[in-house]
Amino acid sequence: MQTTDNRQRTTGIQVCSLFFVLCTLFFSACNNSLEEAKLIVSRANVNIEKGKDVQINYSDNGVVRIQASGPKATRFNTEKPYLEFSDGIKILFYNSAREVESTLTAKHATAVENSHSMTARDSVVVVNNKGEVLNTDELIWDEGKKIIYSNSFVKISTKDEILYGNGMIANENFTDYTIKHITGTIKVKTSELE
Repeated sequence: MQTTDNRQRTTGIQVCSLFFVLCTLFFSACNNSLEEAKLIVSRANVNIEKGKDVQINYSDNGVVRIQASGPKATRFNTEKPYLEFSDGIKILFYNSAREVESTLTAKHATAVENSHSMTARDSVVVVNNKGEVLNTDELIWDEGKKIIYSNSFVKISTKDEILYGNGMIANENFTDYTIKHITGTIKVKTSELE
């Protein structure tokens, strides 16, 4: 009888030990799952608004002065909300007679809300109504100061020359500009540009 009691006690201890190990594994697994669940929920709580074929008009006293459009726009409602055009952007700058004074295109753009600025990146091209063309990899538009500027390499093509440099600043219509550090100038004939 004592042998049977010892076996039952040993079996009982083994069962309790096994139960304890399983409980520990279960609760540690639950703990990991809970952490993962919290991470998923926190990601889901970020407000994201998406739009296709988006057009945004900026007006001054009821007159549209700037029109931005893109095939896809995403608004991230984070601590500092921002708008992202990940599939390209086109911006038209109008004068008071509703005529296009310049056009800005880029493959990517980001605008932080309430900062009054937008950063355009990747194949940025600005064309003014004189036919002058700016090419750069990054351009910042400061809506408050009504300027565009770049601290990157720039190329400006006019009717009779091509200017190369590092950094530039211009009014937002790109009708008056200054290259910060000119690195080269090439004189060309109009027929060569065509």
